[in-house]
Amino acid sequence: MRGERQHYNVTLVFLALAALAYALQQTMIVPALPSLQREFHTTTAWVTWLLTGFLLVSAVATPLLGKLGDQYGKERFLLVSLLLFFVGCVAAIFAWNIWSLILFRAIQGFGGAVFPLSFAIVFDEFPKEKVGSGVGMISAILGIGGGLGLVLSGVLVEYASWRWLFIVGAVFVGVAALGVWRFVPESPLTTPSKIDVLGALLLSATLVALLLALTEGPTWGWGSGRVGGLFVASAVLAYAWVRTELRVEEPMVDIRMMLQRTVLFTNLAAIFTGFAMFGAFVLLPSLMQTEPSATVPYGFGLSPVQTGLYLLPGGLLGFFAGPLAGRLGSRYGSRQPLILGLILASVGIAWLALFHAHPVEISIGMVFIGMGVPFAFAAMAKLIIDAVRPSETGVATGMNTVMRTIGSVIGGQVGAAIVTADTIGHTHVPAESAFIAAFWVSAIVAAIGAGLARLIPLRASATALAD
Repeated sequence: MRGERQHYNVTLVFLALAALAYALQQTMIVPALPSLQREFHTTTAWVTWLLTGFLLVSAVATPLLGKLGDQYGKERFLLVSLLLFFVGCVAAIFAWNIWSLILFRAIQGFGGAVFPLSFAIVFDEFPKEKVGSGVGMISAILGIGGGLGLVLSGVLVEYASWRWLFIVGAVFVGVAALGVWRFVPESPLTTPSKIDVLGALLLSATLVALLLALTEGPTWGWGSGRVGGLFVASAVLAYAWVRTELRVEEPMVDIRMMLQRTVLFTNLAAIFTGFAMFGAFVLLPSLMQTEPSATVPYGFGLSPVQTGLYLLPGGLLGFFAGPLAGRLGSRYGSRQPLILGLILASVGIAWLALFHAHPVEISIGMVFIGMGVPFAFAAMAKLIIDAVRPSETGVATGMNTVMRTIGSVIGGQVGAAIVTADTIGHTHVPAESAFIAAFWVSAIVAAIGAGLARLIPLRASATALAD
């Protein structure tokens, strides 16, 4: 039975489960960071590395494993990604100090490759008319899981233990890996080529320097020599990487493909979408759990579980938004749902800036965001797949995922910087105006992303690259 072609819906179930496992682990850690800081008697800077390390490894591993999947088998390297992810989850359950947990979270970052490899498998295995909805569902899960991760984390931290974050993660990843091994066939489409070792190293170094500067900027100081040096190093390494990829016979990433109009503006839109999503998601639990008082004129004093319940409706809507975006993209072109998704996200985040006097108002804003972000993510993946050659789907969608990650890190750091800079009196409690400003920034960024998406051609085709 191993390797037989299964009905595409069976394949989609396990690919979607793998994507959900990654999306949950990406955000479930956020509400648990204060508890983990107390548990391990560590600083805010070091506990933040539980998210930073995960994102760094994910950004580096995603395009590498995507490229290797294009060359040597997509199902094979999807299993490699999931097995490393599973090892990281299981090891994290038994972490004994902050250093071990940071290491195991970094290993979990290899799970980021599930997205480009799953997109490529859908493209190879699904009927042509079902590719859009399949890609839409998997891509939208990054936004859906982000919201659900915050909800589930609150329940586990409040009623169980932080170790259950990784027990749940291991169960999801383990079931997904078994399902992929048993039911997802190996793609017949591979592209044998040489491994571009230098290109891979330069890209990895570029991303590490950039993301390290972005994540450590608030701690080290944005004007510090270390942060400035990392930004300069990232720019120099990026230049060297581009020069290398243009000169080698078989580059890891075809720069000309990356500069093709559809790919370029879709990747730029991915940065803005990631910024808007994290700029809003990361701040909401803090806003909703703040206890109002005579000096703090906002907040609801909610528990993590109550916070999650108010955020849940927006997260659930994403399960319908992804496939719908795929169907609309098949009929009208994927540019339209991308623009619509970013507009909905912008409206929802702007609503949060204007109306946040009651938890129900937060839920209303999350309805728009919960539809808009998955809509945008789903459309991006389909735009990329339609614009590149079948042999490049893994690495091209992998780079798009990296752009989302970079945007998410920037959005999260900008939001944190805004609420840190504007506090009430001499306390460390953010002022209400800080949350309002941060939401407006994210709403404007989403609107700019919608404007960039209008520069994407109505219909993308890989034939342009073949000319």
